[in-house]
Amino acid sequence: MQSVERQSLESKLEKVGNVLRLTGWIGLCAQIGFGAISLLMVVFAIAGRNFSQATMLPPGAVLGVVGTFNRGTTPGIGIGIFWAVCGILALLVGIYFAFRQTRLARRLRHADTMKHPTKSEVMNMLRLSAIVGLVGMLLTILGGGATLGVLFSKAIAQTQGVAIYDPTRAIRSIDIMVAMANMSGITAHFVGTVASLSVFEWLHR
Repeated sequence: MQSVERQSLESKLEKVGNVLRLTGWIGLCAQIGFGAISLLMVVFAIAGRNFSQATMLPPGAVLGVVGTFNRGTTPGIGIGIFWAVCGILALLVGIYFAFRQTRLARRLRHADTMKHPTKSEVMNMLRLSAIVGLVGMLLTILGGGATLGVLFSKAIAQTQGVAIYDPTRAIRSIDIMVAMANMSGITAHFVGTVASLSVFEWLHR
């Protein structure tokens, strides 16, 4: 009887370990992939803004000085970049929790029961991972909303069929990159949150 119970417990632990490992690696790879895309777009957007400022400056002017030399950048787009960077920082924490989930799964499948993590430890880790994902989604949604608001205001300010002479009114590819960076961040946080919540609900039942 004890042997049967032990085999049943080992089978359950192995099943839980496999689920933790699978969802952990899926969340880890997805978050790294979408996070890398978001990071590259933010880097390109920042580099493009600095390049535009440098090309618009007259000889002898200093980059970053407030004045009339900011015509090469889009007013308000810096807010979207700020929230995108905050979302990326939150994503790094989510990636850490996803990696930690794979380590807990490895400990749970270990032959030595003394090395097994407790249920509360696993549940707390999943809960924190979901909270980080929700916070990260909120940050990137704010960034995406701010960027789309700027693009929308520029679009309605343009007169159809008339050439645009004011660079601040033109919709540039750099502006769209900021919006795409926030969208990639939302996707990365969404995948991590769904993975954590699904395992949390499954273990809770």
